[in-house]
Amino acid sequence: MSAALRELFDILDLERLEHNLYRGRSPKESWQRVFGGQTIAQALVAAQRTVGEDRHVHSLHGYFMRPGDTTVPIVYAVDRIRDGSSFTTRRVVATQHGQAIFSLEASFQLDEEGLEHQIPIPLDVPPPETLKSQIEILRDYGDAVPAGVKLYWERERPIEMRPVILEHYTSREKLAPVQHIWIRTTGEVTGDRDQRAAILAYLSDMTLLDTSTFAHGRAIFDRDIQAASLDHAMWFHRDHPLDGWLLYTQDSPSTSGSRGFTRGALYGQDGTLIASVAQEGLIRLRRSPK
Repeated sequence: MSAALRELFDILDLERLEHNLYRGRSPKESWQRVFGGQTIAQALVAAQRTVGEDRHVHSLHGYFMRPGDTTVPIVYAVDRIRDGSSFTTRRVVATQHGQAIFSLEASFQLDEEGLEHQIPIPLDVPPPETLKSQIEILRDYGDAVPAGVKLYWERERPIEMRPVILEHYTSREKLAPVQHIWIRTTGEVTGDRDQRAAILAYLSDMTLLDTSTFAHGRAIFDRDIQAASLDHAMWFHRDHPLDGWLLYTQDSPSTSGSRGFTRGALYGQDGTLIASVAQEGLIRLRRSPK
C-alpha cells in the first residue's frame, strides 16, 4: 500500500467533536485548494457516522460554494433530516473560517431485492494491462504533456489512472467529448462497505470535469481557463470490493454559459456497473485585463 493511500484512509477517518459534528483535515502535501473528491468523501463519512449499520448510501447530491483551504480543518455538521422504515436522509454542511464551502444531501437504504438490470460495460475499450501508466506517459511524451498535468502526475497519489485517449494529454487536438479511463487504488481496500463507498466518492471527482474540455482542444490545467466543480451527484448501484481496476466511462453532452456538464459510469473489470455520476463545473475563459 502506498503512503498516499494510507493517508487517504487517515483523512477519511473523521474526528468526532460533538453530537452530529465532525472534523476532517487535508493531506499534508496538497494543492492550493482542497480537492473536491476529498470534500465529497469526508461529508459522506460524516453522514454515515449518524446512520445505522444496516443502511448504506444509494445516492448523494452536493454543491461546492467556496474553495477549501488546505491549511485548516474542515468542520462537518450533520442534520438528521429523516429516519424512515426503509430510507434515511441526511444533510451535511462543511464549513471553514465560519463560512459554508460545501453542502451534501445523501440518502441511505436498507438492502432490498427486486428487479435488476444494467447497461453492459463497453466492449471496445482496451484492457488496462495494455495501456501506459502515468509515469510511462511522462517518460514517452514528457515534452508534450501540459505542465499542470505533469505536475499532478509526478506526485504520489492514492489513485492510479491509465487513460485510453492519450491525444488529450499530448496535443491540443479537438476531440469528441468522450473519455474512458482505467482507475484503481494504489493498495488494497480492506475496510467495510461504508469505506468503499467513500473511496468511490473520492475518486469520482477525478478527470470528470476535464472531459467537457475535449471538444475545444483545451484542458482544465490551461492557464487561460478557470475551472472548478459546481455540483456533483452520484448513485451507488452495487457494492464492489474495489480489488482491481475500475473503468470510468465519461461523456459531456453540453458545455455552455461557462459551464461544462459531464456524465460518468464506474464499472468493475468484471463488468459490474457499480455507480453512476453527473457533474457540472465552471469552465470559464479568463479575460485579459484592459
